[in-house]
Amino acid sequence: MSNAADLLTRAIRLPPEGLGGDLVVPENATGLVIFAHGSGSSRNSSRNRFFARHLNSGGLATFLMDLLTEAKEQVDIRTRHLRFDIDLLAGRLVNAAEWAAADPDTRGLRIGYFGASTGGGAALVAAAAKPGASPCLRSDLFDRWRRRSSRNRTEQAGSAQLRCEKRLEIVPGATHLFEEPGTLEQVAELARGWFRRYLAQ
Repeated sequence: MSNAADLLTRAIRLPPEGLGGDLVVPENATGLVIFAHGSGSSRNSSRNRFFARHLNSGGLATFLMDLLTEAKEQVDIRTRHLRFDIDLLAGRLVNAAEWAAADPDTRGLRIGYFGASTGGGAALVAAAAKPGASPCLRSDLFDRWRRRSSRNRTEQAGSAQLRCEKRLEIVPGATHLFEEPGTLEQVAELARGWFRRYLAQ
């Protein structure tokens, strides 16, 4: 397990648009996880920071990034449509992966995406566009399906459509924001186990 003294931390301006990001690389990192936050969230959210710290403690590098420029954030505040532009968001993730593949601190690390809500959809599209990337999605990716029918049946149906290595985990007693005591920790542990398994060299 890594501690704070073993972490390389950098503030990033991702070319070409200057999207902000925070990179944390533990010593002897076994992989890099790029975060794709959901609509209404940001790289600075306490949940994303919690998940990133948990992954870092397991020897995984993390990159929390803005998915919209400041100018487009202002447009989205008024229109609320860019946060749902999955192709746009996926393109930002692919660009981040390409940057990481060339950066001296992350070059050579296998890449995974951690996504929720619209960020989960973007992570799937980005992973399909960049073979070899491993997505890990919180269950709120399936919110729209869940509103139309029962939770377990719809999540199993959505998972069945993924033609890749996959695993569906249901945290007992958890709602989609995992606000119940201990449930967020369970999700973080599941995500860490997934990435440590599939991103290890």
